[in-house]
Formats: sequence, C-alpha cells, structure tokens
Amino acid sequence: DRLMSNLDKFYPLYGFAKHKGYGTTQHINALKLYGPCSIHRKTFAPIAQMIDQTAL
Repeated sequence: DRLMSNLDKFYPLYGFAKHKGYGTTQHINALKLYGPCSIHRKTFAPIAQMIDQTAL
C-alpha cells in the first residue's frame, strides 16, 4: 500500500493511492483514458489487450 501511495505521486492520473493497483472501475477507466504507464504489468491480460489493439 505504501509503494502504491508513493507511485501515485509520480502517476497521479491513475489514482494508485486509492485503489492500490487493484482492477477497480476507477483503475480500468484510467487505463482506458490514459493507457498503461511504465509501471503497469504488460503481461496482465487487460493491459496486454490494450497494447495489442494500439499496435494495429
């Protein structure tokens, strides 16, 4: 939780301090709006799908 709160300072658009990286509606909506950032796991299925779609 502390790590996610600290990361929120660098990536405030994603709301990490609030959802702690869990796949909440807020987190998914932020991913849809802003795309994944450098700390998102590229192997996580929803993010991998987003990356594949943008590669087309």
